[in-house]
Amino acid sequence: FCLCYFEYLCPTMIQTPESILKQYWGYDTFRPLQRAIIQSVLDGHDALALLPTGGGKSICFQIPALNTEGVCLVISPLIALMKDQVQNLQNRGIAAAAVYSGMHYRDIDRLFDNAVYGGLKFLYLSPERLMTELAIERIKRMNVSLIAVDESHCVSQWGYDFRPPYLQIANIRDHLPNVPVLALTATATPDVVVDIGEKLLFRKGFQVFQQDFNRPNLAYVVRHVEQKEAKLLEIFNKTKGSGIVYVRNRKRTKDLAHFLQSHKISADFYHAGLTPEERSQRQDDWMDDKTRVIVSTNAFGMGIDKADVRTVVHVDLPDSLEAYFQEAGRGGRDGQKSYSVLLYTKSDSDLLQHQFEMSFPDMREIKRVYEALGSYLQLAVGGGMGQSFDFNIVEFTQRFSFDVLKTYACFKALEQDGWLSLTEGVFFPASMKVIVDREKLYDYQLKNKAYDHVLKGMLRAFQGVLNDFVSFNEFTFAQFLKMSLIDLEKILERLHLDGIIEYRIRKDKPQLFFLRERVDNQYLTIDYSLYMFRKKRAEYRLKKAIEYVELGICRSQQLLHYFGQTDSKPCGACDVCIERDKAALDSNDFEMYKEKIMRLLKRENLTLKELADSFTGKYQTKVIQTIGFLLDEGVLTREGDKFSVK
Repeated sequence: FCLCYFEYLCPTMIQTPESILKQYWGYDTFRPLQRAIIQSVLDGHDALALLPTGGGKSICFQIPALNTEGVCLVISPLIALMKDQVQNLQNRGIAAAAVYSGMHYRDIDRLFDNAVYGGLKFLYLSPERLMTELAIERIKRMNVSLIAVDESHCVSQWGYDFRPPYLQIANIRDHLPNVPVLALTATATPDVVVDIGEKLLFRKGFQVFQQDFNRPNLAYVVRHVEQKEAKLLEIFNKTKGSGIVYVRNRKRTKDLAHFLQSHKISADFYHAGLTPEERSQRQDDWMDDKTRVIVSTNAFGMGIDKADVRTVVHVDLPDSLEAYFQEAGRGGRDGQKSYSVLLYTKSDSDLLQHQFEMSFPDMREIKRVYEALGSYLQLAVGGGMGQSFDFNIVEFTQRFSFDVLKTYACFKALEQDGWLSLTEGVFFPASMKVIVDREKLYDYQLKNKAYDHVLKGMLRAFQGVLNDFVSFNEFTFAQFLKMSLIDLEKILERLHLDGIIEYRIRKDKPQLFFLRERVDNQYLTIDYSLYMFRKKRAEYRLKKAIEYVELGICRSQQLLHYFGQTDSKPCGACDVCIERDKAALDSNDFEMYKEKIMRLLKRENLTLKELADSFTGKYQTKVIQTIGFLLDEGVLTREGDKFSVK
């Protein structure tokens, strides 16, 4: 560790990107575009790296940072992903740390000091923490080499995951005017790409690197079925290798995992409500092929690089093609034939439409939830700004008899208008430190014999507890002391109250972070025009997701077109392409349909539905096939939803 640490802090030992790649990651060559992105950063340019899931985005900022003096600031909204990347860097002997909501002030202060005085090479920050006065003042004193903005699509209100704190990232550039910014994302439409550059104040000469989104080894399949469980079982009986099954809610993960297990398929479930130990164990079992199939909510997959996933199944229709493309893309990263299957019934689109309508509550509902939040947290008007609170949304909704989905939508509206931020669960192990000198500790032991056993055990098991905080597992410590966990926790709390130790209990709850001070309900406002803009964009994404499963156009072409690759050819591997090959059009029928389609489009540009509705229902399938062929041949072109003669 010391040798590695010395090498990247000492400018005389700076290496080439290739040698760093080999030394720390063990690879001889870079993946497509990685080397060009790294060189752009080393040359001091701002850049956007648009690489699909599994494209190796983190390497693109980690290697130039290791190739340069100073600390790299990494902005990320995903606490679990930050912690994973920090752990991976530390495992390679690279000094890295993360600062995010829910951490104790002293720990944050210590990590910032480490970054200021050269003790860190990578400092990961949540966007909320970047905005704090403490962060800004310390960053001014740091030797910052690079600002990496992960999940950079979050800066755009055109995108599917807009987060207002991302808009503040550009402000840090006032203090670091010569530091390059590298934005990274896996999914961005052309509108979002433009918006990222504008919102992050990219300088003249910035570069955009976009990898081809086409995945020729990944077959996209939509199956219109009523019995999804039976089809799921059929899929895993017919395919080999590991798989991921995505569902919308936590209960369904457990039910489907048990269903697969009952049919002798090795499966387990995963969601954000599990303990950190459970999540880690289940993830490890799947990564090590002890479990074949993991059934999960969208909490699973970020930062997980398992190359040999053969099958990804979506049991529920995603609400955006961005989310679907990212999750589906976790299959076949090794380049071998793999499948992404979406199981669909007509009721799925109705359910999605209902959820969309619930996702944009009126202002009266938002104010009601905001007022209840103040009561729930016992937070006075004028307080809260910059504070983080443990928060359980289910407990909150039960106390006030709110609907969970509507309440979550209200929080989303408040978050997107910059009032607060709700993060996923954050795990902090229990920790403690003796805060009195040895003489006072000994005196306390003599006067409190009931606690002597615990104090002696503490000093024996945790040698550094007299000087600094030590993390520990309460259950393991209780076993070591041969006492119950409840009794141990009571004694530790008493020692804390008596001023002998500082005891921080373990945390694993989501964090609610106030970005502004709490206001009286009459002063709570949101930008209505932006709210309606986001609603319109969400409706557009919903429409495209439904079109994806209902239109008889090559699945790969639809996805690539959505992300701006309008010149893609039919994949030949999706369900639409295979069915087209099976039911090839008679040449006379093709010419007849073509003639009428061309005649209609010469009058005006039409959508696929408008064209299909111009024919009798029983011919519509063949009409859609004809349109597909005409697109392939370049006779027709498509802009947005409308088709026209080229």
